Amino acid sequence: MLAGVFFAAPSCLKAQGGPPLLTNDPGTPGNGNWEINLGVMPVLRHDQNEYQVPQIDLNFGLGDRIQLTYEVPYVLQTSPGQVRQTGWSNGFPGVKWRFFQDDKHGWQISTFPQFEVAGPSRSVKNGIAEGATRFLLPIEITKAFPKIDLDFEAGYYFAWDSHPERILGFAAGHQFTPKLEIVGEVYNDRAMGALPHDTTFDAGGRYRLGKGFILLVMAGRSFSSNTSGQPNFLGYVGLQILLKDYGKHRLDANSP
Repeated sequence: MLAGVFFAAPSCLKAQGGPPLLTNDPGTPGNGNWEINLGVMPVLRHDQNEYQVPQIDLNFGLGDRIQLTYEVPYVLQTSPGQVRQTGWSNGFPGVKWRFFQDDKHGWQISTFPQFEVAGPSRSVKNGIAEGATRFLLPIEITKAFPKIDLDFEAGYYFAWDSHPERILGFAAGHQFTPKLEIVGEVYNDRAMGALPHDTTFDAGGRYRLGKGFILLVMAGRSFSSNTSGQPNFLGYVGLQILLKDYGKHRLDANSP
């Protein structure tokens, strides 16, 4: 499940969560703006390797504090002695709402409810998607300091036909140059009565290639040995595409 809890990142506010990290933050793209993240994410374990090729993450700003999101990965999965499996995994539609913002003291708080919709029947049969729908209810808190931004996320998956699951993430970021931001995190993903029980750490960065294009990179692993079933490597390489004011005239035309 670790590779599936990878959601939208901010583009209009200074913050560190979101792609290439697993931890999310309260940032949103801004009214009428699109943020598109296209990436490749490997998660390598002792007995199984999974590659999201690609991971598609679409985000649209509806007002200054609301973000509409849809994410879905195409998965390639390999296991020793087993036939390679490929297919589309579970989709993640959601809505982020930043309901508190204190610019004077650097605080932001949001919630980001999302559904993990049941995957295609073939992917469920091959073990690269879940067959049940779940509901994720998280909360994200960011505190901005002069030299560093800190972010915390906690969430719980409410499951109807599968095991409940909770996530915890702590991230930090620093803007070293106008083009380069370095980020890192510790992330815990634990299912109740089943796998995964993953605790990972990673580091990465964002580098602005030009107007509207940002390179995203990340690499990390679990704190445990590779025989524990936890990831001995996880990573992300992708491109963030920012489309400013695209569709904004339509939103403004319908506004009072």
